[in-house]
Amino acid sequence: MSVEVLVVDEDRDVLEIVGTFLAREDDFEVTMEADPERALEMALSGEYDAVVSDYKMPRLDGVELCTAVRERDEALPFFLFSAREPEDVRPEAADAGVTAFVQKGTGTEQYDVLAERIRESL
Repeated sequence: MSVEVLVVDEDRDVLEIVGTFLAREDDFEVTMEADPERALEMALSGEYDAVVSDYKMPRLDGVELCTAVRERDEALPFFLFSAREPEDVRPEAADAGVTAFVQKGTGTEQYDVLAERIRESL
């Protein structure tokens, strides 16, 4: 059984990298979306098992996206994946109902951590 993951990031280069690394997981099917407003519609479609979103995006940031998702679906695992410092984001993320925050960094370990957090949430 595959895990359907929606990845949201306005930076298409970063979106491709995150999507590519997550898609390497045997059980993950990844859909990528650069427009956070479109991603909201997609997240609420019922087709996804988890959402991974960047924090800083135009028009609708990751916390606002999570808040909008939570208004209609309290159970969908939602992950912020951002370069921001965790202590700068966690209070606001917790208030919005974010499942977990994973910090972007150099190297590839961050993708393993993200994949593990997704699996733990299901």
